[in-house]
Amino acid sequence: MADSRTYNSIVLVKQVPDTHHVTSNAMKEDGTMNRAALPAIFNPEDLNALEMALQVRERYGGSVTVITMGPPSAAEVLRESLYRGADRVALLSDRKFAGADTLATSYALKCAIEKVGPYDLVFCGRQAIDGDTAQVGPQVAEKLGVPQITYAESVVSLEGDGIVVERAFPLGKELVKCKLPCLLTVVGSANQPRPASAS
Repeated sequence: MADSRTYNSIVLVKQVPDTHHVTSNAMKEDGTMNRAALPAIFNPEDLNALEMALQVRERYGGSVTVITMGPPSAAEVLRESLYRGADRVALLSDRKFAGADTLATSYALKCAIEKVGPYDLVFCGRQAIDGDTAQVGPQVAEKLGVPQITYAESVVSLEGDGIVVERAFPLGKELVKCKLPCLLTVVGSANQPRPASAS
């Protein structure tokens, strides 16, 4: 280890409809998505975010806590997170959350993060495949009052209260240094998520 300090990570994940298997009844008459008609999956870039957090724990020590917001059935992504190596999980579920926009979602997640306890890093996927807004991560960072690094592809170094991250864009890459705590939104090219294992 480069540093004796350990780092506590929180990962925000979402259960989403599998938009790769859209059928004729995937849309309701009012133009909204018929979520019941599509199988639910772990949002792909959130898996990359979880893998990045697990790699930080393996390299530097610490813990990984996963939080999701959704109906009781969303607990499935939390179980999968545990099978992939998360230490703790938390589900935010209430009928009042139904139809929440990014503003309400980010506020609820911000409150959950503060309730979970001290953290150094918050990871989330760049965006969810069901909304494609890429707004929740940055809005959570703003509400927490912490800096954010979007389009994160790799953690280059962690030392003391500083992190260096490589960001990936269609036309190139850049290195960004930031003070902790901070929030990272992770791109799909960041890593190959490990398989789930119940052992």
